[in-house]
Amino acid sequence: MTVWDRPEPPTRPAPLDRERIVAAAVALADEGGLEAVSLRKVAARLDVGPMRLYGYISTKEELFDLMVDEVYAEILPEEQPGDWREVLRVLAHRTRRACLRHEWLADLLGGRPALGPNALAVTEATLAAFDGLTDLDTVMRAVETVNAYFTGAIRREIANLRAERASGLSEREWQHASGPHVRRLLATGRFPALARFVHDGNEVDAEVSFATGLDWVLDAVAARLARPAGVTFRISG
Repeated sequence: MTVWDRPEPPTRPAPLDRERIVAAAVALADEGGLEAVSLRKVAARLDVGPMRLYGYISTKEELFDLMVDEVYAEILPEEQPGDWREVLRVLAHRTRRACLRHEWLADLLGGRPALGPNALAVTEATLAAFDGLTDLDTVMRAVETVNAYFTGAIRREIANLRAERASGLSEREWQHASGPHVRRLLATGRFPALARFVHDGNEVDAEVSFATGLDWVLDAVAARLARPAGVTFRISG
């Protein structure tokens, strides 16, 4: 029986329920990451004995499942956006913003699908946007491709934020500190492509980078959806 199917125990002294437990766990994770979350620490936050929690949650993994689903409620739009492209764009940006509010969520994205009601509602909204447009296999590949992009982009952004906090250096300060080493390497002439990037490339902020990459991926999906069924490309030579 999953945590979603298991009924809550009857009310006991010092009222407790899964909603309060999950709220306390999310608060702990927001403050100190997933490593700050344990059933013992959640119980302490709620001022109850740890054994009280086992009537509601059996393992820390179940607690993580509940926490993820709690945040998925922030990702699901109140109204379904327009076409498939807008649906995926909105969900990707809302997922990014949720991860910036709850950095620990980035550590739990990907892998096996989340099965909570809010997560399933997000999946339903995603798949419903493609209804009648193409075959199911194409829909799944399209969704997987977009998810892979924004999951990777979000994790990279969160990793940069964590590195900034750990080092005490902003991105620009880190680049400045690393400058002498990088210039020595580039001066050898061994990395001409990298040298052009370093000297001539334009920096953009994380949000612009995320949006641009997402649009490129959505363009690729749109091109695939526009291709007539059964059409393949052959390289002559």
